[in-house]
Amino acid sequence: MATINVYTESTPNPSTMKFLVNKLLINGSLDYSDREKAQESAFARELFKFNFVNGVFFASNFVTVTKTDDAEWSDIEALLKEFVKGAVESELAVKPEEHSEDVVFEGSDVEVKIQQVLHDYVRPAVEQDGGAIAYKAFENGVVTVELRGSCSGCPSSTITLKAGIEGLLKRMVPEVEEVVAEAM
Repeated sequence: MATINVYTESTPNPSTMKFLVNKLLINGSLDYSDREKAQESAFARELFKFNFVNGVFFASNFVTVTKTDDAEWSDIEALLKEFVKGAVESELAVKPEEHSEDVVFEGSDVEVKIQQVLHDYVRPAVEQDGGAIAYKAFENGVVTVELRGSCSGCPSSTITLKAGIEGLLKRMVPEVEEVVAEAM
């Protein structure tokens, strides 16, 4: 077995930290915004046993942890880093086996084009900051998306949404007039 290395990166959201590992954890992404939702994932369930964990998000080779407001990263970062290393080494399951993350775009031609742009251009950038974006709807020129992981509740997510994602979609899909985020 190869040595598992874990390193951390801060995210634009001060309440979240990204824990990267040198191993693929999941194809796609999974977001566990509370203890109850995390029950299907052994890895997330164990993280929620720490009283300072407020959210867990998995994508490719990282897990993003959202802490409670009363916890300080300086107090918990090393503990979480060690936990993530042990969990990956022991192959603690991130998701149930029957969960599938096949990428399927549905809807009108415009909706499929919007989803393709979000998947190909926006998703990789958002994942770098420890988050994810999900397409919800397109109606009357307005694209509705859901922000997850570190993007959920991030102070700079509005700027990212309006200046970045909305601008890109307007250029690439002329039918798009606005992009809004649905609250989780």
